[in-house]
Amino acid sequence: MLTPTRRRGRHARLPLPDPDAQPAGEELPADAQQAAGQQASAWRHLMLVVVAAIIVMLLVKAFVAQVYRIPSASMENTLLTGDRVLVNKLVYHVRGIARGDIVVFSGQDSWGTTTGAPDPALPGNPLVRAGYDVLADVGVYSTQTYYIKRVIGLPGDRVACCVNGRVTVNGVPLDETSYLFPGARPSVQAFKVVVPPGRLWVMGDNRAISDDSRGHMSAGFPAMGTVPENEVAGRAFLIIWPPSQLGDLPIPATFQQAALHAGAPGSPVRQAAGAAAAAFPAAVPAAGVAALAGIPLLALRRRRVRAGRRERRRGCAGARR
Repeated sequence: MLTPTRRRGRHARLPLPDPDAQPAGEELPADAQQAAGQQASAWRHLMLVVVAAIIVMLLVKAFVAQVYRIPSASMENTLLTGDRVLVNKLVYHVRGIARGDIVVFSGQDSWGTTTGAPDPALPGNPLVRAGYDVLADVGVYSTQTYYIKRVIGLPGDRVACCVNGRVTVNGVPLDETSYLFPGARPSVQAFKVVVPPGRLWVMGDNRAISDDSRGHMSAGFPAMGTVPENEVAGRAFLIIWPPSQLGDLPIPATFQQAALHAGAPGSPVRQAAGAAAAAFPAAVPAAGVAALAGIPLLALRRRRVRAGRRERRRGCAGARR
């Protein structure tokens, strides 16, 4: 028996959709959009962390410390070819340069390049020159040649060799056995100089092959082979590579003789600094490390907080349903 069909009137209503029967798949586009937004936000956070880390690194290199590679054997056995040393750029804003310090300095206004030629002149355009200065300050690029030597004489010191086979400073003989290359003589070349104001007498620890102040006493080099204090980039205080060479670079005990300090007044501090500034070098490197470690942690914490908020919102939405 056939069952007659029900005719719909002209104004018959269509059945309303059942909310409980709504397919779950219709929520996927919104979830996908939310996931894409979260991924984009995560990439933005990552880029911010990377940019902030690069900025901190450049600031540290420009004003706090920088790594230099040892290119030759002139400082053996204290520093070997290929060693990496960490150079403190803040220390001489707190104290003056000291005898026995191992310093990195530019050849500007002294030795020039390794061939003896002057360093290339900076561009005449002030804007381009400013750009060069910024790149040099952060250690990215520089047209200058840098050297690493040990400070033997300060401004006003009388440095001579040799008296009973030793280098003397202000008439005081130095016991250099702790840092000279084994078997090396203090100097084959005899010399006697008074260090001019604002300049330093520097020598390598491997005296037989070191091209230092002694080798620049000839005509064509200013101030008897001495180097200007204002071209010192900083003090090498730590060998950081390779691991077998890891260690600090203290001032040898022979430079602590009281008689040495009774002579010349020594090197002045580059800028006036009080007790507050004296604490600055210890605080700045620690703050830099904390910043490098803290930026990712803060970003991670922000992501966790936002994730918690999203979970709470989802929970509220589920409760409303």
